[in-house]
Amino acid sequence: MIGALGSLRHFKTQIHNVPILYCPVCNRIDVHPEIEEEYDILSEYAQADLAPEVDFRDYVTGEHVDSTFENCVSIDNGNISYILRSQIDNALDLMSVAKQLEDEEWSNELKRRLNKLSQRLSRWEAQSNKTLP
Repeated sequence: MIGALGSLRHFKTQIHNVPILYCPVCNRIDVHPEIEEEYDILSEYAQADLAPEVDFRDYVTGEHVDSTFENCVSIDNGNISYILRSQIDNALDLMSVAKQLEDEEWSNELKRRLNKLSQRLSRWEAQSNKTLP
């Protein structure tokens, strides 16, 4: 999972700058566990106030919010290509361990992960090249 700040929709309210964890392979997105309680409270208040959008950082502050991503291996700060490449590198490192352990199931799982990450990187780079002048 990769740490990032993202926008999430809670019913009709868009909440910006929420610390999230997401998986580039399965597209799963979770509110970071360290701030999940604060997110739930803010989203309920925003929904009750019928607010169309709120900024998480305007309402929730503190040291634990600032240090939320300390334990994340990868942090998305806008360089998607770098993040995907580092995820591919990590998977390749794990692949060599899986082969040393002769763990066929883990090796196959890592191959699927590498395939998805490579496809996503190719799509991202193709899309980025189209937008360049």
